[in-house]
Amino acid sequence: MSADTKTPHTAAFIGLGVMGNPMAGHLAAAGLDVRVYNRTRARAEQWCETHGGSHHATPREAAQGADIVLMCVGNDDDVRSVTLGADGVLAGMSAGSCW
Repeated sequence: MSADTKTPHTAAFIGLGVMGNPMAGHLAAAGLDVRVYNRTRARAEQWCETHGGSHHATPREAAQGADIVLMCVGNDDDVRSVTLGADGVLAGMSAGSCW
């Protein structure tokens, strides 16, 4: 890594299904502050009870302040729905963050 590479401390994770749930859990176990969004709010709440972090009402809110944004969603339409628009991750990401 170059000297100017920033070590991520905060991650947004979008999609807490069969694969996303444990993937986000590994990030939390590695010490990152994980901000999650899931279409089913109860699943996001349950994830936070188990792993800590915080859950958010929209992908945009989850992405705000995150150094990195990751997602694990089902198909192309799902990617578009959580990425684009006023409540999508792209609207919430800061300059210098990575998707």
